[in-house]
Amino acid sequence: MLTELLIRDFAIIEELALFFGPGLNSLTGETGAGKSIVIDALGAALGERTGSDVVRSGARRAVVDAVFEFPDGVDPEINAVLDDAGVHPDDDRLILSREIGANGRGVARVNGRQVTVATLQGLGQRLVDIHGQSEHLSLLRADEQLLILDRFAGTLDLRSDFGELVRDVRRSRNRIEEIESGSRDRAQRADLLRFQAEEIAAAELSPGEEDALVNERRLLESTGRVLDDANDALALLVGAELEGEAPAIPTLRRAIQLVQELAQIDPAVAPLAERFGEQLYLLEDGAAELRAYRDSVEPDPERLEIVADRIDLLQRLKRKYGATIEAVMAFGEAAQAELESLTGGEQDIDALRERLAERERDAAGLAERLSARRTAAASVLAAGVAGSIHELRMGRATITIDVARQTSDDGLPMPNGEQVAFDESGVDRVAFLLSANAGETPKPLGKVASGGETARIMLAIKSILAASDTTPALVFDEVDTGVGGRSGQVVGEKLWSLTNGHQVIVITHLPQIAAFADRHFRIAKREIDDRTVTEVVEIEGWPRVEEIAAMLGGLDPTSAMIESAHELIEAAESWKQQHQVAAG
Repeated sequence: MLTELLIRDFAIIEELALFFGPGLNSLTGETGAGKSIVIDALGAALGERTGSDVVRSGARRAVVDAVFEFPDGVDPEINAVLDDAGVHPDDDRLILSREIGANGRGVARVNGRQVTVATLQGLGQRLVDIHGQSEHLSLLRADEQLLILDRFAGTLDLRSDFGELVRDVRRSRNRIEEIESGSRDRAQRADLLRFQAEEIAAAELSPGEEDALVNERRLLESTGRVLDDANDALALLVGAELEGEAPAIPTLRRAIQLVQELAQIDPAVAPLAERFGEQLYLLEDGAAELRAYRDSVEPDPERLEIVADRIDLLQRLKRKYGATIEAVMAFGEAAQAELESLTGGEQDIDALRERLAERERDAAGLAERLSARRTAAASVLAAGVAGSIHELRMGRATITIDVARQTSDDGLPMPNGEQVAFDESGVDRVAFLLSANAGETPKPLGKVASGGETARIMLAIKSILAASDTTPALVFDEVDTGVGGRSGQVVGEKLWSLTNGHQVIVITHLPQIAAFADRHFRIAKREIDDRTVTEVVEIEGWPRVEEIAAMLGGLDPTSAMIESAHELIEAAESWKQQHQVAAG
């Protein structure tokens, strides 16, 4: 239940505190006094979209706090939203807060913890149902009429399941269409991919291959120089003199012989002779390896041509597919994978068609169940609404709820062989038809219902749905649009009847409705220091009689109006007492 609404610097409201109670709470006042602004402020606290234009002129921000209390504990659905936001009720009490800055920035909080506006919206949808003029108009839309029927029939879960199937059907249809309609493009793409993948695969690439080939080509191109250098080196080591230089090994061998002779004279030189001997061994071993290397080097023009051709192939592949051999190999793998995907899609189209047929059969079966429940509920809802609008003094007006289907070439195949139009809500097209007078052909609401009739029909529907609606608070703004004084009494009765299970807040200009209030608030505006401000006062006793008398005839009610106001209040209280006993 909404217990407090605290508003500061919102539109023409400077500061306001309203304390609502159970039952029917009515807000009355002159046109332009700010009655609807109070509802707009409540909507802001519940997460409705709100701009900086609501901030009172000269203020830095507007602030709205809505306080809810739950004597019987918090509803599980509300708890689920709170758990997602990491918020916990404080002694079964919630405070929803919204700040809207003049600079366009805002903050949303629940029990002081900052949350997203989406969290406020999630809570707001479960805490308060605000019914305003826009909802009168929404009743004229086919989608809203279908939603009302589903709420009454209890088919919202079934409808959600059908929506999942429809999304699956559409995905399968789109995939099949892509495969069928794009076959030429896919064939061309597959040919290109096949060529690319085969060209790369045929090259039999390996990482690091290019560097090894470049080194080999450099060696093959330098064979003559390699042989010359090797022969010169061997000549210097073991052969004849080269350009006046003595061979190293014979010279070293002669030097060792002399040092050994010296060691016979002076034994201290023996280690030196030994070291020279080690160097001679190393030189002789190295010379043997160099000779073997020289003998292995042979000019090979054919191999040079093969290596050059291979390097040229690698360069061409790199220019086409990647900066490195590794990149070319990765490109080939990706091309092969895409090729398999394209050709695999063609191979799988039969499986896709089979799956689509299966999902369409499932959807058709669920659609039949959904239609059957809607059709059964439509007659019950129509009868209930007809009885309720009769109570609301709409004469012999009747409501018919038509549940029909439309054939479509690309529709959903039904068990009877028909193909019918469908969307995520089902295969049914629901229309609320009104016959305003006896004998008239029922026609769509939008073509025959006046604003007042639409408001009363919506109220009738609300009263029927209220039994299954768990929303704690119902708010009605302008529900009496187009309703005259004679009908105001029954509208008041209907609104008060909704308090059996709900807190009801109504903004009204009809004294007949205000007379049914369990709490009555008067809204007025006045000027303070050349600024217009809105004030709200809870009234009872004589001030309430004066307010209702003023609603009957103006600012200066006569004694007859005062008497009529007393009679309205007494009649409403008597009716409420009788129906409280009946309800008990």
